[in-house]
Amino acid sequence: MRDEKFKERGHHRGGRYKGYDGSLQHGPKTFRRGRAIAFLEMMYLKRSTIKHQLEKPEFHSIRPILIGELKAIDMVINQFIQLFDIHEGEVTEAVYHKNEETETSRSDQNEEGMENDETNE
Repeated sequence: MRDEKFKERGHHRGGRYKGYDGSLQHGPKTFRRGRAIAFLEMMYLKRSTIKHQLEKPEFHSIRPILIGELKAIDMVINQFIQLFDIHEGEVTEAVYHKNEETETSRSDQNEEGMENDETNE
């Protein structure tokens, strides 16, 4: 009886040490994956910054360079996603919240700028 429970729990032949213990993995592998996802989020942030620069008239003179950088970042992002087998749900939530925060702060800054223009007249 004891041997059956022992085998069921994965203790037989070192199963416990091979990751078969049924617990969530919190070791170096998850840490590295977290770092990879953080890097990918940083790449998405750089991509959105370049896209915003493309829309601004003051960056018109370097538009071809920005387009090249955007293509390069897209290529790196796609290769990184394939290499680390990252699924869309792992990254998009964090990136979506970051983009929401930056859009909110930009709109707040624009509103403050408009209010300052109104008072300066």
